[in-house]
Amino acid sequence: MRHFVAGGLSLLVIPLTLAPAARPESAGHVSSSTLTATQIVAEIARHNTARNEDLKHYQSLRHYEVRYRGFAANIDAKMDVAVDYDATTGKTFHIISKSGSRLLCDKVLERAVDSEEEAQKDPAATALTPANYRFTLDGHDTVKGRPAYVLDVEPIAPSKFLYKGKIWVDAGDFAVEKIEATPAKNPSFWIAQTLIHYTSARNGEFWLPQQNRSETKVRIGGKAVLTIDYGAYQIIPQIASR
Repeated sequence: MRHFVAGGLSLLVIPLTLAPAARPESAGHVSSSTLTATQIVAEIARHNTARNEDLKHYQSLRHYEVRYRGFAANIDAKMDVAVDYDATTGKTFHIISKSGSRLLCDKVLERAVDSEEEAQKDPAATALTPANYRFTLDGHDTVKGRPAYVLDVEPIAPSKFLYKGKIWVDAGDFAVEKIEATPAKNPSFWIAQTLIHYTSARNGEFWLPQQNRSETKVRIGGKAVLTIDYGAYQIIPQIASR
């Protein structure tokens, strides 16, 4: 069973940290009744570019947790990770503490961090753009009292870093505030299905990731739930020159 858990759960993580986190503007800046899917995606890109120009540096303390409930094992693990983001160099990760199953810490939680480090090496390959996805407008919704567009997203090519499903885009800020999706590529034979639930939230002037939850069913039996809570952000406007 130890070997099965290591092999079956080690590939649970689909990094969603590249979903756009836009700087907020006035809701109603763009008419919500006239935009097509193509125009919405263009607005996401425009807002994301503005965010990248303004968001220079932040720090946060993330909490990672995985729970596996199976036919012959019930095991948990937790990990706290300090994250330091710099606009020039990207994110760096420092593990602060680990507890619970050493196997799950090594094979799931630490690999979650490794996957994000790998994904940020080529942001264009994982970005929410027409180069990677096909978009269809599915309708309108309200999220936390704010109007939002609902788009169906379909990856153009299978990749462990892409996903297929629905995204909710804030109609005023054009930030992706919710995702319900599945991986574009099944990462392991042992995994029958993975459902991804992602949310972002406004932090001061910016939208940033709030929570990433992946629920995975294993073919032989059992279920694993991986949760990443992104914690509070300390946003630093500018790093002083050295």
